[in-house]
Amino acid sequence: MVLRSAYRGPFAKTGENVSANLSVLFTSAGRRVELMRCFRADAAGLGLPLRAMAADLRPELSAACGAADDRFMVPRCLAPDYVPTLLDLCRTERVALLVPTIDTELSVLAEHVAEFAAIGTRVAVSSPAVVAVARDKLQTATTFGAAGVTVPRTALLADMLADPSDWRFPVILKPLGGSSSIGLAVARTPEEARQIGAQRDDYLAQEQWLGREYTVNIFFDARGALRCAVPHWRIETRGGEVSKGRTERVPALEKAAKQIAAALPGARGALCFQAIVNERGEAGVFELNARFGGGYPLAHRAGARFSQWLLEEVAGLPCTANDDWKEGVTMLRYDAAVFV
Repeated sequence: MVLRSAYRGPFAKTGENVSANLSVLFTSAGRRVELMRCFRADAAGLGLPLRAMAADLRPELSAACGAADDRFMVPRCLAPDYVPTLLDLCRTERVALLVPTIDTELSVLAEHVAEFAAIGTRVAVSSPAVVAVARDKLQTATTFGAAGVTVPRTALLADMLADPSDWRFPVILKPLGGSSSIGLAVARTPEEARQIGAQRDDYLAQEQWLGREYTVNIFFDARGALRCAVPHWRIETRGGEVSKGRTERVPALEKAAKQIAAALPGARGALCFQAIVNERGEAGVFELNARFGGGYPLAHRAGARFSQWLLEEVAGLPCTANDDWKEGVTMLRYDAAVFV
């Protein structure tokens, strides 16, 4: 079943190339209205007529679908017919760029990049190996630690509980593949950790770092070169996503971004990592997301136009990616309504 808005815009169905008819599809679109606005603004700046489409399990309840030029109903991202449905949609609607927005769809899309490319659709996703690192927090810590990145001590909860005597408490407990702080807990003693761990079997333990928490939005070009890294201080968060933030140049985070880039040769497009910077200026990296972060619009406002650079790639334009963004830009989020 396909649901569309009434708007069709100036797009013909056949006979136009990508630069004249640029269709972008946001999958698992949810509330990503601001991300869509970033793409629209950059397409206008490039002189590209953009058709912004959105897909979701319940498009009638998705703000981004309500704000899109066209909206589509698709199966759950882990359903066996998810990729075939998207392939058919991209072929029919001549989608030039597919932008995934949630962690759980990244692995399956990364495995099918070639099939989308064969019908002319670029999927904005890194290699399966990079997605695998991001989706497993223990693998994130192991991979980054081996690359020289400072990471909090990390282990499976069961391994930590087997010998907790040399661990520094409190520790942070989180699901191996969790996101948006879902399931996150703080254990102040081994006994607390055991009680919390009894609720699910996929917890890992990380020693707690104290300091300022940052997200660093990073962009890799089509060749896999790191072109931009924008840290923002997570002044306030809500539901695991930044609600108040400010861009800052932090040397330890710039160094970590370069080390992470060296450890992820298959990284492409937009990613982000999270870190704590302590009072000595040391950064401990504890999370990687292989997609646009929820706070990306702040980096965009500061001049890091990841969305523009992706549009340039699919439109065959010269890549203008750079690291010349503005420090001290503050984002203060509020709730807004979309009426459909």
